[in-house]
Amino acid sequence: MAKFELTLPKMGESVAEATITSWLKEVGDTIELDEAVLEIATDKVDSEVPSEVEGVLVERRFEVDDVVQVGQVLAVIETEGDDIPASDTTEALVDDAPEEEVVNELTQRVEKAQTEVSATAPTLSSNERFYSPLVKNIAKQEGISQQELDAISGTGKEGRVTKNDILAYIENKEKAPAKEAAPKKEVVAPVAAKTTPNTPKVEQKPVVISGEDEIIEMTRMGKLISQHMMDSLQTSAHVQSFIEADVTKIWNWRKKVKDTFEKREGEKLTFTPIFMEAIAKALRDYPMLNISVDGDKIIKKKHINLGMATALPDGNLIVPVIKNADQLNLVGITKQVNNLANRARTNQLKPDDIKDGTYTVTNVGSFGSIMGTPIINQPQVGILALGAIRKVPAVIETAEGDFIGIRYRMFLSHSYDHRVVNGALGGLFVKAVKDYLEAWDSNREI
Repeated sequence: MAKFELTLPKMGESVAEATITSWLKEVGDTIELDEAVLEIATDKVDSEVPSEVEGVLVERRFEVDDVVQVGQVLAVIETEGDDIPASDTTEALVDDAPEEEVVNELTQRVEKAQTEVSATAPTLSSNERFYSPLVKNIAKQEGISQQELDAISGTGKEGRVTKNDILAYIENKEKAPAKEAAPKKEVVAPVAAKTTPNTPKVEQKPVVISGEDEIIEMTRMGKLISQHMMDSLQTSAHVQSFIEADVTKIWNWRKKVKDTFEKREGEKLTFTPIFMEAIAKALRDYPMLNISVDGDKIIKKKHINLGMATALPDGNLIVPVIKNADQLNLVGITKQVNNLANRARTNQLKPDDIKDGTYTVTNVGSFGSIMGTPIINQPQVGILALGAIRKVPAVIETAEGDFIGIRYRMFLSHSYDHRVVNGALGGLFVKAVKDYLEAWDSNREI
């Protein structure tokens, strides 16, 4: 008999740990190849961990709600044949230990930092450099600033700073003469005082609970969404622009082609991909809305990756991303929209499906709302809410004069970050979306 160690697989470049939400197999259960053994949750997406072998589960290394690092052994499966090494597709985040003299000097600090890893998410610096929770905690314990951390030369994969790198940096820093360290503090301190405003924290007042009230614990995803929304409001200066679009041509065109399209492509043609196409074109016209803010720098994104806010059956929300949306035709966008929406609702999204979005679209009209003021999905600078399509009387201008007719109209609500997007740019962008929708070719072939 042999034993196989089932490890937490790598789930995307920015995902370094996961929380075990449930075990699908008990000790002693027989496991088939590719059968799910447990369910995990990251700050990106929930998923299952399948077995890479057939056998019997003989050991579970962690319990529900434990936080596990990528590459750690989750369980041991007994198989037929020789011992099988752990999958080489995973990658441990903690590197080899440093030299003995460094260990003796800094072991206590490292152990203290390691105990806090489970409560700390992997972090990206201001220049999008990845740092593991262990490295971040060591830096925090030693009072190393983000600027210092960014300056450390990394020896890990893709130049990442490893535990060895930061320990060596600390050792060299402590060996440096005190007279060299003093002037650095004199220079840095005044700058920090100027650039970091002392914003008072608002304490939340306690909620009065009566005996008849029901207390409902927030889900893990609900807590993440709540924090993400509050962080966005504290980061971006939200402002909105609204515009109404006449989508009568689109309504009639879709009604004419949707059955033929479904028979030919095996996909339902909804309004969402039509709107996504127009938004991608408008972003190409106004690329300064396809950006992110990094301190006092603006990062202009090369690719147009549209986030599509999707409601889940449990009431939560997730934002899968259509990559390179401006390079897809309407058929391609339709298939992407349907595929991502279906996998979101069946909990089958992968971490890569929800990363690298550059602009987000949310369809508040699916719930009957005619407009909204959506919160920006950080680190983006804009989000567009699509209102419900309504049949309304409207003034129609013609060469023979104006008259009133029944039209299909909808509101477009654009929230954008006023730190970097002024009212003119925000308004011109949403008007461009309106113009693309109203100029729809009623004879378009698909």
